[in-house]
Amino acid sequence: MKRTSGAASVKSSTTSGGTPARKTPVRRPPASRPTSDKAAEAPESTATDSKPIQKPRTVTRKPAERPKPAEKPRSVEKPRSVEKSGPVEKPKSTEVVLSIEGLVKRFGDTVAVAGIDLSVTAGSFYGLVGPNGAGKTTTLSMVTGLLRPDAGKVIVHGVDVWGEPVVAKRSMGVLPDRLRLFDRLTGAQLLYYAGTLRGLDADTVRDRTVDLASAFGFEDALNRLVTDYSAGMSKKIALAAAMIHSPRLLVLDEPFESVDPVSAANITELLRKYVEAGGTVIVSSHSMDLIQRICDHVAVVVHGAILDSGTMNEVCKGNTLEERFVELAGGRTSAEGMEWLNSFSD
Repeated sequence: MKRTSGAASVKSSTTSGGTPARKTPVRRPPASRPTSDKAAEAPESTATDSKPIQKPRTVTRKPAERPKPAEKPRSVEKPRSVEKSGPVEKPKSTEVVLSIEGLVKRFGDTVAVAGIDLSVTAGSFYGLVGPNGAGKTTTLSMVTGLLRPDAGKVIVHGVDVWGEPVVAKRSMGVLPDRLRLFDRLTGAQLLYYAGTLRGLDADTVRDRTVDLASAFGFEDALNRLVTDYSAGMSKKIALAAAMIHSPRLLVLDEPFESVDPVSAANITELLRKYVEAGGTVIVSSHSMDLIQRICDHVAVVVHGAILDSGTMNEVCKGNTLEERFVELAGGRTSAEGMEWLNSFSD
């Protein structure tokens, strides 16, 4: 038994002792398998590395989508076309604030106003021009309820001035010619009286008094008696009293008379903002340049009748308002026969 086992061991040693038997694939396979695995993993990693290279294709698609939102501004342009229709507010300007029909006034044998017809729309800055004695002040006095007409009708915001004077005057602010003020009051007291008379509470009157005094430039004169005011200051305090209740219609007879240029510019700017907000102004003046500069409508009154009215361009017809006024009113005379004026007395 021992011999056989020894022979068997010899055989196994010879077989195992051969170099090829020891280098048999028993050890190589495990060594070769990891190398093959690494080799197999290498192409897989290259394959995976090659796939992200395709991602830039998706990046190139994104900029291709950007032109699509660029078309959206076209839709944004539509509201701009709607803004162009902003003059749709014109229907508001067709509302007649003041309507004068067949207005007549006589003083004995003198006809001051001979059947005037006029319509003033909301948001208008309307100028009334004419020579001395043309009937401007008489017309405005009848419009505001200060002078009763012999014939005709005046309608303010749908209310007959002489049929319902209290209701009609609530929506008007008036600066009449040669207005007499309560000159024994201070400027602040006069504005307080005007405001409370129009139904404003005390706090509102005080606040508006400060604003108006600042706009017209008489803050330092509020606590002085009105009787001590100059002609220009009296005009400004009277205009402030006409505006303190924020009326829908302002009727101003020569509002810039005796007013200094700086205050006149401030008043003009204030009135323009008032008109832009929807208010309506009717102003009479002898200054053609002023009326042409601040007004958008004008009426030329001569001998108690309106010779022409409409927008400033319609009336002027390419000329200045002064040239057009002289053409309509006439009456220009030459200075011939006045040679004595050139021979001085001394």
